[in-house]
Amino acid sequence: MVKDLFERIQDNKGPLGKWASQAEGYYVFPKLEGELGPRMTFHGKNILNWSLNDYLGLANHPEVRKADTDAAIQYGAAYPMGARMMSGHTTYHEQLENELAAFVMKESAYLLNFGYQGMVSIIDALVTKNDIIVYDVDSHACIIDGVRLHMGKRFTYKHNDLESMEKNLQRATKMAEETGGGILFITEGVFGMRGQQGKLKEIVALKQKYNFRLLVDDAHGFGTLGKTGAGAGEEQGVQDDIDVYFSTFAKSMANIGAFVAADKTVIDYLKYNLRSQMFAKALPMIQTIGSLKRLELLRNSSEIKDKLWENVNALQSGLKEKGFNIGDTNTCITPVYLEGSIPEAMIMVNDLRENYGIFLSIVVYPVIPKGIILLRMIPTASHTLADIEETLTAFEAIREKLVSGTYKEIAERTTVDVS
Repeated sequence: MVKDLFERIQDNKGPLGKWASQAEGYYVFPKLEGELGPRMTFHGKNILNWSLNDYLGLANHPEVRKADTDAAIQYGAAYPMGARMMSGHTTYHEQLENELAAFVMKESAYLLNFGYQGMVSIIDALVTKNDIIVYDVDSHACIIDGVRLHMGKRFTYKHNDLESMEKNLQRATKMAEETGGGILFITEGVFGMRGQQGKLKEIVALKQKYNFRLLVDDAHGFGTLGKTGAGAGEEQGVQDDIDVYFSTFAKSMANIGAFVAADKTVIDYLKYNLRSQMFAKALPMIQTIGSLKRLELLRNSSEIKDKLWENVNALQSGLKEKGFNIGDTNTCITPVYLEGSIPEAMIMVNDLRENYGIFLSIVVYPVIPKGIILLRMIPTASHTLADIEETLTAFEAIREKLVSGTYKEIAERTTVDVS
């Protein structure tokens, strides 16, 4: 008997979906209202927001808002109609690509409509069934989904572990010698959950022993790391050795879209083989022209990045001084690790939002080990030192409640389904 396809969906809503009845609208799919920035409204209350990836505070920069508005007035939301290859190509798209390539110190670049979709398609286009992929076990979902399309062999190495990297490169080399293919090594410039930089310098050094090409997803590094903001490769002095550099506009650029940069030969190949772009409408002019203005500010307004790092250093040093564990982050991403159960975590976040006016992201099992609560904060250039002091005071208060068992007692009186 053939089952109804949707029977499984009714019975198993997935690891996140099973929480929907309790979490939706508050812990997930929350509605933040008002101007994008550190101070917004949640459930009718003013909150201090640490959950936006607007690192440089460009979302509400007056020059950015004007550029977006002017482009919308001149072109509307539809222009250009059609895929770039057929009827959606413009001078502005070319200009943005040239400026992005120069900014990240690559020969050429190509625009992508979305970061997630773009990375999936880049991986698919770069490899054949004879090639081998080696990638970090903690890679972002877009990398994992791209690898899933690969019909050849792939190996994962332990997160940022050099010994595991080399072991899997040895395995990949042996396999590639048998298949007659090559090796694509994938990592991230910044890992978005814990805030660690990928070990790009060490990975590049492995090129002296193994023949592979390096693809780096630098979504969180672009605009925040390096002397000029060109990302984790510049920060670690190996930008020239990254074969394929990728970043999204959804973080530092406060926009929609993404790009990939590499030698002209590689970009020319991708232009004619990236299915996600060949068969998709071109990036609209609002995003394209708006990104040109954002990139101009990245190039010419170093004080914005300086302010970002002033806030990052103040927040992270303040947390460490007060005895909080922030792991080994060496980027803007600021994780705070606490010990507690999922019910305790939910009660604690509710307390933070309702009684302290602090809004941030919470991460629990199965993303991280059982018994650990990760509070993830994104400091931006728009935050103030007063915001940081307010947050540190709130964190001391919630830690006391967690350690004393207050949250556990409340959780035991509250029905929380953790099955």
